[in-house]
Amino acid sequence: MPLYEHVFLVRQDVSSQQVEALVDQFKSIIEESGGSVGKVENWGLKTLTYRIRKNRKAHFTLMNIEAGHEALAEVERQQRLSEDVLRSLTLKVDQHEDGPSAMLQKREDRDRRGRPGDRPRREPRRSDGEGSAPKTEAAAEAKSEAKPEAKSEAKSEDKSDAKPATTEAT
Repeated sequence: MPLYEHVFLVRQDVSSQQVEALVDQFKSIIEESGGSVGKVENWGLKTLTYRIRKNRKAHFTLMNIEAGHEALAEVERQQRLSEDVLRSLTLKVDQHEDGPSAMLQKREDRDRRGRPGDRPRREPRRSDGEGSAPKTEAAAEAKSEAKPEAKSEAKSEDKSDAKPATTEAT
């Protein structure tokens, strides 16, 4: 049997329990036709890029389906008849992905990192007035070596500017 990924959007004013009821309804249609539903992922309530039927947000749901074309055509027909389903997309795939989808992976990464606008922590400033601490030992050595060289260059320039002493023979 062919494999499909089916994503559908449900109106924002529908509760999560009603979304689950719709998923169960679509699952039963597929299973009655001899197919099976592998995994169901609820991506949650998300903001839409543009308004669809006067809705700015929608509940997103992904279903991995293994069924014939007739079963999928019936699910899509039922979704078109339902006023709660705003939009759907069905893709035929070679194999279903193991683990969470890309949308759930993004959510897990965002949860691990913190809020979207958080900045990374900065290192504390040094109290000796030199600004922030050098990042590596090599940078610290280069900084400390650069200061004495600069002083010695300044001394050598002072000597070259001075007039040479001349001795007068009388």
